[in-house]
Amino acid sequence: MLSFLRNSPFAVQTHFDSSIVLTFAAPQEELKHLIPPCLELDMFEDELGKKWAFIAVAMVQTRNLRPKGFPTFLGNDFFLIGFRVFVRYINNAGKRLRGLYILKSETDKKKMQLLGNFFTKYKYAHTDISIVKTGENIKINSQKSAFSIEINHKTDISEVNLPENSPFKDWKQARRFAGPLPFTFSYNAENQNVTIVEGVREDWTPTPVSVLHQEIAFLKTLNIKDLVLANAFVVENIPYFWKKGKIEQWKSEL
Repeated sequence: MLSFLRNSPFAVQTHFDSSIVLTFAAPQEELKHLIPPCLELDMFEDELGKKWAFIAVAMVQTRNLRPKGFPTFLGNDFFLIGFRVFVRYINNAGKRLRGLYILKSETDKKKMQLLGNFFTKYKYAHTDISIVKTGENIKINSQKSAFSIEINHKTDISEVNLPENSPFKDWKQARRFAGPLPFTFSYNAENQNVTIVEGVREDWTPTPVSVLHQEIAFLKTLNIKDLVLANAFVVENIPYFWKKGKIEQWKSEL
């Protein structure tokens, strides 16, 4: 009866203290089965003509997350981990939108799990998350999720190289797949409705980081062949809000 509430029925605002994003690339045929039929993969063709699709793992420390317009003291602080596929969608007006399809979300607070699953289709799970900062290094771990990454956030980004085997030739190419993308999409297969949520941010300037270690159990469960780390970025101190979800009937003939 209340399923309509899962379509992001109101705008939400927060502050990103930090957002670390690791983007992984795989041959397009390896990711097609992960997205609903209303979406298509957002792809990159490398210098050899090989087409790549992408999954991003975003680790975000939010502050004062709340319905837009509410005072900050009513907000909550959460750490979020999101697993998202880069996609495109043609809306009913014929406009091609670039965005993300969420495979799974994790959070360190049960309150966020409850509210996130009540108001969105982003598949929130509660997990343990620890963050340790030592000099330029940042470690993020979860025993429950078998999740572990360590990055080096250098002051001099000229010293930061692209990951080995990245399909990108330089950071300019990699920046296109650093996020955030403007839209997030959800799909209701029963009635073929698409929910479109637009994100709005200011001063989003990703900084390249080096990945010293990454062990992400969820990615292994997807059984993707030839998955490679393509890029890694961090942004800090960013105001952010999501507009109320817009729902439209998918027109498969477009």
